[in-house]
Amino acid sequence: MRTDAGLPPDDADASGGPDEAAATPPGGVTATDDVTGTPDPETPEGRRLLRRVIAASAIGNATEWYDYGVFAATATYIGDAFFPGSLSTLATMLTFAISFVLRPIGGMVWGPIGDRIGRKAVLAATILLMSAATFLIAFIPSHATIGVAAPILLVLLRVIQGFSTGGEYGGAATFMAEYSPDKHRGKYGSFLEFGTLGGFVMGAAVVLICQTAMSEAAMGDWGWRIPFLIAAPLGLVGWYLRSKMSDTPVFTEAESSESTEMEGSAWQRMVDLVRDYRRPIFTMFGMVIALNVVQYTLLTYQPTYLENKIGMSDDSTTLLILIGELVMMAVIPFIGRWSDSTGRKPMWWASLISLFVLAIPMYWLMGQGFGWALLGFAVLGLLYLPQLATISATFPAMFPTHVRYAGFALSYNVATAAFGGTAPFINDAAINGTGWDLFPALYMMIACVVGMVAVYFLRETAGCSIRGTGIPGKEPESVGAR
Repeated sequence: MRTDAGLPPDDADASGGPDEAAATPPGGVTATDDVTGTPDPETPEGRRLLRRVIAASAIGNATEWYDYGVFAATATYIGDAFFPGSLSTLATMLTFAISFVLRPIGGMVWGPIGDRIGRKAVLAATILLMSAATFLIAFIPSHATIGVAAPILLVLLRVIQGFSTGGEYGGAATFMAEYSPDKHRGKYGSFLEFGTLGGFVMGAAVVLICQTAMSEAAMGDWGWRIPFLIAAPLGLVGWYLRSKMSDTPVFTEAESSESTEMEGSAWQRMVDLVRDYRRPIFTMFGMVIALNVVQYTLLTYQPTYLENKIGMSDDSTTLLILIGELVMMAVIPFIGRWSDSTGRKPMWWASLISLFVLAIPMYWLMGQGFGWALLGFAVLGLLYLPQLATISATFPAMFPTHVRYAGFALSYNVATAAFGGTAPFINDAAINGTGWDLFPALYMMIACVVGMVAVYFLRETAGCSIRGTGIPGKEPESVGAR
């Protein structure tokens, strides 16, 4: 049974959320808002709590994307070490994609558990599994040493990463959204994606330092393994930060209520999700196709594309990606804050339409030299930011509290496995098969069309409360002014 508890009242303020006046008891100020239970950014205690929440959420995302950044930047070395032969690049991209097969299964396992026992416990487990698998890649012997066992071990660790990541991202986004004040969910949620880019930048930077500090022979022999070792301390720091946090006020409130939706097993939550919330599942699925085809093409496949198809050197490619992502990191908090006032849907419309129009021109530009490649990558990256910056504000708000973690994890991971993780492989195979270097741009355009269809059905949730067991937000027909 569904209720309207999660919808804002008719007489709510202009942003759709409840009043957020800070409570001030005789002994001083509190860290949380008395009405919503979320941290009050108007008090020093509230700001301090929000900083801790941001750090605990973002470091897991940073660890996940540190692995992707390192894997993308060392793809050539990994191919030589584990897949010798003419198809080494293709085999490496396929290995990258294989890890995504387990993401939907991870989402179906971790998501309902997170909705049943809480977000915190699941997030503490996923970050340890994820970082351990990345760390152990550094110790796999090469194909020349143990033969076919080498790529098998690599695939096994990528599968473990995929399974743990299936619960990591949806949980971190839900954790961040449920702690954020309703009127500032875009602002604070954007820092989760700041962690995404931060992890990717850190991975690329560590690889660049290794490439600069040692010879090409040493890098190919053993130097590429060094960046994977850093995943261990990242994971331990993330686990420590998360273990010190309480569960989210939105989940705690729902759990302590007498709502029948909060009862039942983790499996029952999954059944309720699939039975009652098909529309947000499919809406989010379509949006994630656009989001992740662009993301994995631009951030993961791009180094391989620039090296193999344009002839750019390893260090030049790494430097270009690093500069572009640093620019994106500097802008993303402002985009997230902007979405709190303009709404999520206008941001997505602007991003999808702009990428559709400029994908081919910018990819053509990237083939004209390093400077033009940097400009083209930066333009596409900035146009992509309105999607990336609003993930944590948009996707968790599409589902009510009792199925939020599972809804996000299922929709996001199935779409990511089918279209995101396979994007580098599809791009590389299509270019090899057709000889057309602009295929990645066409693939992004097709994904953007799918995203536009999905965004039409999206409820606007900017400023709306995500408490309770009803679907937050307003129907598309009622938000024409947004």
